[in-house]
Amino acid sequence: MKSLQYPIVFGLCLALFACNNPQPKNTNAINDDKAITVNLVSNNVRIDYTDTGTGDTTLLFVHGWAINKTYWEKQVAYFGKRYRVVTIDLPGFGKSGKNRKDWSTAAYGQDIKNIIDQLKLKNVILVGHSMAGDIILQGAVDAPKNVLAVVGVDNFKSVGVPWTDSVKAIKEYTEAIGAMNKNFKAVATDWFNKQLFYKTTPKGIRDRILNDVAHSDSTVAIAALAYNNFSESNGLLKLKKKLYLINSDYVPNDTTGLVKNKIPYKLFIVHDTGHFPMIEKPDDFNRQLDNVIADIKRQ
Repeated sequence: MKSLQYPIVFGLCLALFACNNPQPKNTNAINDDKAITVNLVSNNVRIDYTDTGTGDTTLLFVHGWAINKTYWEKQVAYFGKRYRVVTIDLPGFGKSGKNRKDWSTAAYGQDIKNIIDQLKLKNVILVGHSMAGDIILQGAVDAPKNVLAVVGVDNFKSVGVPWTDSVKAIKEYTEAIGAMNKNFKAVATDWFNKQLFYKTTPKGIRDRILNDVAHSDSTVAIAALAYNNFSESNGLLKLKKKLYLINSDYVPNDTTGLVKNKIPYKLFIVHDTGHFPMIEKPDDFNRQLDNVIADIKRQ
């Protein structure tokens, strides 16, 4: 939700429903015989990650708000046979450190650049879910030589589309953040339960997500939602690459802003899921990401 131009998934949904020191030996490698041993640290914060260790092309998966890298397990198992696959816990979430105070898009974007540099990743396809869409976009702008493409997962649904009543939306957004500060677990899980699931989302998946949200660090989680005037349109224009989207359709995808701003894009749909298509329908999601990669290779 980093930007008020990101209304459907984080900004509007939220508005509507009025360490510790770095530690050594942090590889968490999937294939220990192939992995490169790196103590991954960004801005003095330890980053927990997995790395399959080999491949000319790297898929770097970045999770969304209040969840963690385990949400990509089915993608690691599927794509790790052909590509180097890296997953991370964003600082402040999962098993990564949280010994800093800056949780902005700019700070997280720098983390992505640092990860690419420290792991010496090449030909990187950045895949970012939800809030991580803005994060990987900033990371790609910061490290353009290493990044082949940016793939958003259920995000960038209304880039460049103005709010019908921005004053009201900002007021409701501010009230929602205030409510989270008073009772994070109740407000955050109620929002997820009402806004981000589809009618067919299995109960086990709902329970998993709600539990992870409820047990996330509320200080970090709330700060990560803060509006910081990040412009998705400007970022995509700076990127100068086609934007790939693998989105669900429980909330409409409005691409009029992308067209108006002449931002090249390609949209792939995973039907009949909520906000988490990579775990709700992993096989369908993986097929669509295969299609994305094939299109990237044709460029």
